[in-house]
Amino acid sequence: MNVGLLILTHIGIGPALLGTAALMMDGCPLQAKILTASADSEPEEIMHHAIELIAELDKGDGVLILADLPGSTPYNVAERLLKTEHIRIVTGMNLSMLIRVLNYPQLGLDDLAAKAVSGGMEGIVLSKQA
Repeated sequence: MNVGLLILTHIGIGPALLGTAALMMDGCPLQAKILTASADSEPEEIMHHAIELIAELDKGDGVLILADLPGSTPYNVAERLLKTEHIRIVTGMNLSMLIRVLNYPQLGLDDLAAKAVSGGMEGIVLSKQA
């Protein structure tokens, strides 16, 4: 399996998360690309770049898109890309989610998307004083 990873976030978030994860893991086991949106980004321009990056990343096993915020421009652009069965989107991206994905590079697209969801959810913990 060789699923590609597209990180589609607001400016600064994707590079920081992928950089931190790669440092923690001593590299990135998946082919990954980052696309960021700034306050003045045009959705059509982001869409065009996303299509190009997906074409580079998809080697036949699909592309997992991790987006940062539901309802935001990066997520809305990602949703418009769902016209193919070779794309899955998981939103609410956090470091725990990304680490989980990178720990399972051998999985197929659907299983990797499920790992992203479980990693993201399990990385959210409420701690309080007893």
